Amino acid sequence: MRASADPIQTLHEEPAEAEVVSHRLMLRAGLVRKLAGGVYSYLPMAIRSLRKIENIIREEMNRAGGQEVLLPALQPSDLWEKTGRWQAYGPELFRLADRHERPFALGPTHEEVITDLVSQLVRSYRQLPFLPYQIQTKFRDERRPRFGILRGREFIMKDAYSFSASEDDARQIYVRMQETYARIFLRLGLEHRMVEADSGLIGGNLSHEFMVMADSGEDTVISCEKCSWASNIEKAPDARVCPHCGASVSSRTAIEVGHVFYLGHKYSAKMETTFLDASGNEIPFFMGCYGIGVSRIMAAAIEQAHDGQGIVWPVPIAPYRTAILPLGPGMAEKPEVLALLASIESLWPDEVYFDDREVRPGIKFQDADLRGFPFQVILGERHVEKGNGEIKIRRTGERVVAPLTEVPSLLSRLAQAPLPEA
Repeated sequence: MRASADPIQTLHEEPAEAEVVSHRLMLRAGLVRKLAGGVYSYLPMAIRSLRKIENIIREEMNRAGGQEVLLPALQPSDLWEKTGRWQAYGPELFRLADRHERPFALGPTHEEVITDLVSQLVRSYRQLPFLPYQIQTKFRDERRPRFGILRGREFIMKDAYSFSASEDDARQIYVRMQETYARIFLRLGLEHRMVEADSGLIGGNLSHEFMVMADSGEDTVISCEKCSWASNIEKAPDARVCPHCGASVSSRTAIEVGHVFYLGHKYSAKMETTFLDASGNEIPFFMGCYGIGVSRIMAAAIEQAHDGQGIVWPVPIAPYRTAILPLGPGMAEKPEVLALLASIESLWPDEVYFDDREVRPGIKFQDADLRGFPFQVILGERHVEKGNGEIKIRRTGERVVAPLTEVPSLLSRLAQAPLPEA
């Protein structure tokens, strides 16, 4: 991508509307723009990051046996009335009526819809287990939307639902999803923690949240200093010692980005959706559900990793892995610079942002730091004349001077380096 062909400009003034770091930096870096309260347009760089997040999620869900579907966002009220959630969900449920005055909702979640669908598809225990999932826009009528895309009225979510023939099988999938989520967040490059949690409006009697550690988080995680136990503060508000080993506990702020629930018969029994077991008996499905806030991950990543200059993206979800910054008049068209650009693009296809603008070096440096490209290849006249380039590592600020011919291989090694412990 050439910067001269990119119409999206960065903002160097502080947005008055932004309350948290991620909102401020996403506006300044040209990732999102507000349409209405809690409703945002995602601009090209944000879409690039979102697609990378989605692809990692898809790969791990498919690896775990998931099958992708796409369900309607518009849901008839009668399904929600069967489970009692049409009333119980409250004012956060977007309700509307069609021209025939039939009531519908814009889906914040899809337990009712997927249960109804599976009842039409699965009749025998031989067809189980079944693990459909989707990545889709959800809707929630927040009383006070805030914090940019961290708490909006419209958001992107991955939701999965498991249907099993027995409680043992259902709980095995629950554990498999915990392991899958751990791999997802590890691949996303985020420091995270799985914690015990309440089930809330989704229901069921067993649930765990996945938290991204961040100083600005609204949630509080209580964790043992000796064993692996952790809980959110709502589940264990008075914990002073670990209930498993008696050791001391500590607390940290965090942002919820994922939640897994064991549901049992909560939805299948109420909706009278059954299958035939090996003895020919009609049995309600044993269910679980598993959500990840896809758009929320992008904001949480920024809340976790930023500095005074801007965003510090983890390599796997950065809009572009590297920015090439030729400095000085005509430098962007020099043969050695264009040769290096072609070499890096062959290493990382569609992952290079080439800042070919005829602007002051300071502006290029500010924009590259603000947008958080993991690596910057700085090509000043003095270095290039000697056949060298300079690589800046965004996360650490470290700078490395290397021959132009060695820059691509050095970038490859740097991109594979493990993230530092937070």
